[in-house]
Amino acid sequence: MSVVFVLEGAAPDRFTVVVSPLAELAASLHVLTEHAHHAGHAPWAEETTRAAPAAFRAGLRRFAPLWTPLRWRGFYPGLDAPLAALPVDRFAELTAYACASGYRGFDFGRVLHDPAQAGVLRQSASALPEPHSALAEALLDDPERLRADVLAFLDLCRGVFFDELWARTEPVLARAAHRVRARLADEGPTAALLSLSPSSARLDKPARVVLDKVHHAVVSPARTPVLLIPTRYGAPHLLVKDEPGPAPVVHFPVDAPEIGVTLARSRMLALTDPRRVRLCRLIARQAMTTADLADRLSMTRPQVSRHLRTLRELGLVRVERNGRHVHYGLDLTAVERLGRDVATALQY
Repeated sequence: MSVVFVLEGAAPDRFTVVVSPLAELAASLHVLTEHAHHAGHAPWAEETTRAAPAAFRAGLRRFAPLWTPLRWRGFYPGLDAPLAALPVDRFAELTAYACASGYRGFDFGRVLHDPAQAGVLRQSASALPEPHSALAEALLDDPERLRADVLAFLDLCRGVFFDELWARTEPVLARAAHRVRARLADEGPTAALLSLSPSSARLDKPARVVLDKVHHAVVSPARTPVLLIPTRYGAPHLLVKDEPGPAPVVHFPVDAPEIGVTLARSRMLALTDPRRVRLCRLIARQAMTTADLADRLSMTRPQVSRHLRTLRELGLVRVERNGRHVHYGLDLTAVERLGRDVATALQY
């Protein structure tokens, strides 16, 4: 699956890079709810949750579907009106997508008036863990009351933790936004989009950038402008929001991971070959030449060279030149990171 940006005819001005406190609030709420996804922020999340008032902890559970796993579109700029003034039918539509954890194949434009759409929402939400179903029922029962409750919880977040967090985070996001704006202006949309993700690829005829994601979408900036929003607390996730109606959003980490899912998978596959594993066990202890390895492994030098070339291309082997000899050693740091890199890449 992938998100494809068709860049034919898309000038840099079709992309707007903005810093959004509401989007970062959503990212931080996701961290508070899903500690395991964000090991670097886990101590902060645990302490913040422990010290928070009971009303905050209750809201964190009740409204969790709005920030995990599908991020509520209400957190992002580009809507026709602020949340408090958004038409109730539009508020209900966007919230229904979050309750159903998806918007492909769903039509919730009349969910408050069409029993069939309401039935689809109930069925979809009931198949998900709580509180998805409870939130869907609250939406269908009294959407205005639910909106007031959500807005009250977001206001509570500011005093509990977010005002302090934003003061620290806003300068980081501003610098990241400046870097992407400069890349857009100097190198164009293709380079700017590629810089956001290690799991990206450039295709030509027509010009496209493909992001490796778990859902499929096609975005054409020439027809609809795109918002690029940096996040610190959202890492390692890169989110692409393209619900029907508002401008698509790319919510990207300020520091993209070095390893994408393709490279992480290739490294794991490389270590499934038993001959390669034996080779790695030897060079993990000390650097060796191709001749030494061929002798110890009862292989030809060309065979050893092919295995070493594969491991070098994947960044798992380092090369040391000593006079006329070339020694190969296992990059233990890269191997030790395999599990963490895989976990990060799968979330990206």
